Amino acid sequence: MSVLQYKKAIVAETRRRIIEESLPRIKQCLDELSDEQIWQKANANTNSVGNLVMHLCGNVRQWIMHGLDGQHDVRERDIEFSEKGPIPKKVLHNQLNIMMHDLDKALGRIVDQDLLEMKTIQKHFHENGVSILFHVTEHFSYHTGQITYFTKMVKDIDTAYYGNLDL
Repeated sequence: MSVLQYKKAIVAETRRRIIEESLPRIKQCLDELSDEQIWQKANANTNSVGNLVMHLCGNVRQWIMHGLDGQHDVRERDIEFSEKGPIPKKVLHNQLNIMMHDLDKALGRIVDQDLLEMKTIQKHFHENGVSILFHVTEHFSYHTGQITYFTKMVKDIDTAYYGNLDL
């Protein structure tokens, strides 16, 4: 397998895991929850679903769009966690849609050297492009799981993510 094939496979898997898998799950959870439930916190040491959605959008923008694609760093991380809401779910859906569109474009612009070149993210993290893509993918998946768990707990539902598959 050539380096180009590896690059294409890594970028395609990032796109699949975030855009095709995690984002629809988050949107499904948002649709199940009321605006009030989206901003509900179990206690002072947890984050609301709304905060997690804002956090994921900020993380993707900072790590991939800024770190790999060279866009201006517009992240305001503190606001992601301090926002109390309720920002309506339709606004959160729109933020996710914009981020998804922008992420898809940024992933399409990644060139081979981007995957090996060292980048500095948030002043403290020195990562190459492969590790940036792995970090964002696992980070997105982690918080998707938290959002799913909260939704299942509050609504007492089966999200049936694999409902159409004979496992």
